[in-house]
Amino acid sequence: MKVVIAEKPDQGATLAKPFPHRKRQGYIEVHANDVFPKGAYITWAVGHLFQLQAPEKYESKWKKWTLEDLPIIPQRFQYELQRAKAKQFAVIKDLLKKKEVTEIIHAGDAGREGELIIRNIISMSRVQKPMKRLWISSLTEKAIIQGFTSLKEETEMRSLYYEAYSRACADWLVGMNASRAYSILLKQQGMSDVFSAGRVQTPTLALIVKRDEEIEQFKSEPFWEVKATFQMGDHMYEGVWQKDGESRIQTKELAEKIASFCQGKPATVLEMKTERKEFAPPLLFNLSALQATINKIYKFSPKKTLDVLQKLYQKGIVSYPRSDSQYVTKGEAETFPEILSKLQEYSPYNSWIPTPHKSLLNNKRFVNEAKVSDHYAIIPTEQVTDPQSLSGDERKIYDVVVKRFIAAHHDKAVINYTTITTIVDERAEFISKGKQILQEGWRQVLMQNEKDDEPLLPPVKESDKGTVKSVHTKEGKTQPPKRYTEGQLITLMKTAGKYMDNDELEKVLKQTEGLGTEATRAGIITMLKDRNYIDIQKNIVYPTDKAKVLIRAIGENVLASAEMTAKWEQRLQEIGKGQASAPEFMEQVKKLSDKLVQNALQEANTWNFEDLDTDSIQRSKGNKGKRTSKTSVGTCLKCGGKVVDKGKFYGCSNYQKTRCSFTISKTILSKRMTQAIVKKVLADGKSERIDGFKKGEKEFSAYLSWDPVEKKIQFVFDIH
Repeated sequence: MKVVIAEKPDQGATLAKPFPHRKRQGYIEVHANDVFPKGAYITWAVGHLFQLQAPEKYESKWKKWTLEDLPIIPQRFQYELQRAKAKQFAVIKDLLKKKEVTEIIHAGDAGREGELIIRNIISMSRVQKPMKRLWISSLTEKAIIQGFTSLKEETEMRSLYYEAYSRACADWLVGMNASRAYSILLKQQGMSDVFSAGRVQTPTLALIVKRDEEIEQFKSEPFWEVKATFQMGDHMYEGVWQKDGESRIQTKELAEKIASFCQGKPATVLEMKTERKEFAPPLLFNLSALQATINKIYKFSPKKTLDVLQKLYQKGIVSYPRSDSQYVTKGEAETFPEILSKLQEYSPYNSWIPTPHKSLLNNKRFVNEAKVSDHYAIIPTEQVTDPQSLSGDERKIYDVVVKRFIAAHHDKAVINYTTITTIVDERAEFISKGKQILQEGWRQVLMQNEKDDEPLLPPVKESDKGTVKSVHTKEGKTQPPKRYTEGQLITLMKTAGKYMDNDELEKVLKQTEGLGTEATRAGIITMLKDRNYIDIQKNIVYPTDKAKVLIRAIGENVLASAEMTAKWEQRLQEIGKGQASAPEFMEQVKKLSDKLVQNALQEANTWNFEDLDTDSIQRSKGNKGKRTSKTSVGTCLKCGGKVVDKGKFYGCSNYQKTRCSFTISKTILSKRMTQAIVKKVLADGKSERIDGFKKGEKEFSAYLSWDPVEKKIQFVFDIH
């Protein structure tokens, strides 16, 4: 008799499905069959049943947060059972202790966390029986049966457990010591909140705060461009003036002078260059790429994408969701023709199948054994499902996975990029750019709704002559860097801060080091939200003042370094492959924990947060630890009461008593209203000039000003 331990109840149920079975309380009894001749018990964890003990369990004095006791370094880490999960642990323990049970099958998720969850349960049950490992990348009936008939030796995965255990202990050490050090020191400066810090969350937060600072410090400068329309025989096209590759002109006077010079003048096609570019189909999805894509299309948070994907995996219709690979093995590629033929039954997939390439078996862009470590790319399984039978969110994600899979079987896209250089009166040069799609290829599957910005240029030839039909100047403004979306944050974490936008889908991120793993990135972003470090509005990520305080306090220290964290992740992976020593790694982490504390102590007296709203960073015990801000940011201009932070806006604290309706929204026409702006308006009746308001396509600058007659805040465009 064997005991199979899965990670979650629904996974346990899916593993039992191919076999005759009967449900029991907390487990499933599998009757004798070809795979389990003596039958089996399939049971499950409920995620992590055990957690690392709290500091006070090691030493009672560590319960109190004091600087004198830092760093906290237990001699030996211990796990404790989470009280809410004790009942399920009792079920598993009883099954493991049964005399007829002779073997344990570890069926946790095929990754480092799954390895840790199940091994901890077995270790804490104090049962020592032979163990094998189920390691599968999809939950189809075929994959389950195949997995159980070709189990791996437990020793093959032991290094992965050491990796997971090292990661958990290292995160505990850094998080516990840094969080206590900064929370205590910042409390001394009047902020009685918990400032949680960590190996992955803090460098991620530092990247967000850095972008915010770049935007705040950005000074928008006006520029002008000169645009002309040329008539060349029967053909007309537009061009932009340029000199030495630069089209922006610093003064309006010079732009108008150039425009005036060109008006009605003769024009000649000086050069016509056409560059043909070929774009291979994009790689298959790993989790990060899928989360970024889904966020761009549907604005789903990375966590939501992972949660929905997990449901599709448990239904057996997509492969393992937490994969970091964008490649498949030959064995998987052999199943692709079958998957395509099943997908052909459903619309709109039938319009793209049969595909130009029936097999990818010899295509190294997609089939590469060396680039598949634990799991292959996220693809639809042979258990193809009608997308219409899925819920709305499931259908959206399944559809995106399926389309990427189909696109891989299509031809490359071929595009001609054309540049025309036109010279006016032998002096002024204008550039016109356009593109022509010669072969749609995979783009017909993935880019049906794409709008082309670049026009199709007419078939003019070099030396063609004509005239300037019309010419005008256009004013623009230099733009600050854009804030990150949630999807871009995932890509940012994966590339350890070296963010690349991938609009044409042809670039491959070659950076393997990153912040966190495929499995943990969505959780880190959720944690930053829950801990009031970031605020996400309409998919745009903003850091709070609490985040700015912490990152400023940490400064240049290694805790905020994306590079350091990426190297940690690399070292952990080496431990997982048996190439690095876990004890050596832990010794380095202990030294680092001490260094973090010492740095904080040395630098605390140099911290300056004058420009930030530190008064509102308080913790109320009656509000489950969440921040409550009742500190005034100024005097109400309507009734003389206090104006306080009310979440999405600043409002008068007298609203309950007198129904005073004074408010200032935190976002006005896409522009974030900082506390500094609000304080200035309340103190002086008007703000400094604010750049970056957006109405439709137009962007403008204005002052926020209080109108005492109308009794409201309004825009003023010129204050003398």
